[in-house]
Amino acid sequence: MANYSFSVFPNENFLDFRLYQYGWEQCMPLHSFGPFARNHYLFHYIISGHGTLDSAGPDGADRRYELGPGQGFLISPGQINTYAASKTDPWEYTWLEFDGLRVEEYLDCAGLSVLQPIYRPRFPAQGDELKDTMLYIARQTDASPLHLIGHLCLFLDRLILSSSARKPLHGGKLKDFYIQEAINFMEHNYQRDLTVEEIADVCRLNRSYFSKLFGESMGCPPQEFLIRLRLSKAAEMMKLTDNSIRDISAGCGYPNQLHFSRAFKKRYGVPPRQWRAENRRAENRRAENRGAKNRGAKDPETEQ
Repeated sequence: MANYSFSVFPNENFLDFRLYQYGWEQCMPLHSFGPFARNHYLFHYIISGHGTLDSAGPDGADRRYELGPGQGFLISPGQINTYAASKTDPWEYTWLEFDGLRVEEYLDCAGLSVLQPIYRPRFPAQGDELKDTMLYIARQTDASPLHLIGHLCLFLDRLILSSSARKPLHGGKLKDFYIQEAINFMEHNYQRDLTVEEIADVCRLNRSYFSKLFGESMGCPPQEFLIRLRLSKAAEMMKLTDNSIRDISAGCGYPNQLHFSRAFKKRYGVPPRQWRAENRRAENRRAENRGAKNRGAKDPETEQ
């Protein structure tokens, strides 16, 4: 019996929440991965055994965490990490790779970030529920994209509710209405030049109050959210089309290709052309993996 499972999410047409890969593994002694920086969020839950996480903070300084059963660790996009199984008691874990426009907001509610990557449950039973949700996803090799996204939302909900570092969720139906109006407007108009004043006008709020509400709800200013939305759309177009970088840049609200390339590299860590080439190679490998899987073979956690 294989000591791992590995699956690739079959559909990327989701913006708020997007699942990329997921799996489970019983690691060999001293099995390690890294140093490496991710394009997306990667969360591991430790089922048994022990290991270490070496994580680079915003100041570039490495921090080492000794981890064991019932704990988890978050790897953030662009953050360099190395994690390794114990020599005498190697860990078994389940993992999810995910992203989306609203993911950072919910991870912040769970108290998880680059500065605080370690998950500890408030109560053991809550940690078990989180583990069970992740293992359920890991076993879904043929589930529909909508089914998987629903369970990704359930995972995020249980992550927040169970985290010992959780923060209070922001409430208020009227505020939620304003934020959703703003997001809908940006999603339909990101291709053209937008100002915060124009978005605030759609919500019938003044600029400063709107920016305050948006920052409290989304965890970032509206300008930053719009940049992430545009770059997410651009990344999707680079994966799914053969359009030139110039055309994609212009179609995502960046008439100046140089400004687009700088913003993209800041977000994803590499220039657009390199990102497209690397992701196409990765997609070819995934297609080969899926073909091998259909023939009864499986690949290990190579994408972790």
